[in-house]
Amino acid sequence: MLLKPLLAISLGWLLLAGPAAAATPAPEGAEAYIISPADGAVVSSPVTVRFGLRGMGVAPAGTVNEKTGHHHLLIDLDGLPDMAMPIPSDAHHKHFGGGQTEASIELSPGTHTLQLLLGDLAHMPHVPPIVSEKITITVK
Repeated sequence: MLLKPLLAISLGWLLLAGPAAAATPAPEGAEAYIISPADGAVVSSPVTVRFGLRGMGVAPAGTVNEKTGHHHLLIDLDGLPDMAMPIPSDAHHKHFGGGQTEASIELSPGTHTLQLLLGDLAHMPHVPPIVSEKITITVK
């Protein structure tokens, strides 16, 4: 039971110290990838997206455990979010802070891009960032 107060104090200090203090190192060779759908796939909505991760473990947001993180799905973005700030949460940045490795998302008909960005316990990108290749899908 002592862990929750310590975690709250630790997260509070991270927020007070600023984004640079919150950066979590990424293990060498860690890699995020989209298992499915495949790049170029034609799919129906809702789209089931399966997330992959090598060289690290998946853990819920707020979990203090080395070499872990949680997935964020970037939808229809031209570039990556600011790597010195927590990953935003909006229609283009979907958080999976429960440690999910799969999601069903509603997408309108047309062409969409999908990319994964791993976040640490406080939704900060790791250093260096663990980012998947961007894929393009078509929703019919």
